[in-house]
Amino acid sequence: MSFIRRLTGTFVDPGRTFRAIAEKPVWVDALLVVLIAIFLFSYLGFPYGQRDSVRLLEDNATKLKAKWGEDRYAQALERAKTSPRLLTAGVIVPLTSLIGMLFSSLIILGLGRLFSTQGNYLRVFSILVHANFVDKLLGNAVRLFLILTRQSVVETSTGLAIFFPGLETTSQSYLILNQVDFFQLWLFGIFGLGLSHAFKFSPKKGLFLAYFFWALKTLLTIGLGLLQLRAIQ
Repeated sequence: MSFIRRLTGTFVDPGRTFRAIAEKPVWVDALLVVLIAIFLFSYLGFPYGQRDSVRLLEDNATKLKAKWGEDRYAQALERAKTSPRLLTAGVIVPLTSLIGMLFSSLIILGLGRLFSTQGNYLRVFSILVHANFVDKLLGNAVRLFLILTRQSVVETSTGLAIFFPGLETTSQSYLILNQVDFFQLWLFGIFGLGLSHAFKFSPKKGLFLAYFFWALKTLLTIGLGLLQLRAIQ
């Protein structure tokens, strides 16, 4: 199956597309496109995220100076202002995303073995990469539009937080609601269908496995986010 058919099929006919990918795993071209999309989103959104970080530190200057001390606060503010855009967006973010996909595929393969002896790592990884078209291409395009419109990363959401515009972006409620992202839910939905083909079990088991992993991932992200909030509050 050609790359264009796999790309369009991920959105309009994921069942048939992932069945073909499970039978003949392909991932190099898809991974390259996903990583480029991640880079572009990170690079173009970087100035707004950096501005958000600096503003957050400056708005909480008195509290943070008392908690961290003058020197540590000054160092944190300097790092926020001088963080290298190309290194962060071009290397660190795509590399972290790649490692995340590789490691996630390994965990999901292990979970899938609880239900089936079929499937292998390459099938799972190939399906996960293609499922990321939803989030990294379409999702990031929407997010970037919102970021450019609002001139802010932290005030941009494609999750449940959009229904609560009055929430403070540094509140625990906003953090939790923001993790229930519509594009992530879509991603893991079609990923579950793909897993059913990779492991040769029912779509229900595939969806359960995919959303179970999503829940674990979301809880971990929320936990890390709460720790970060506690550090500045």
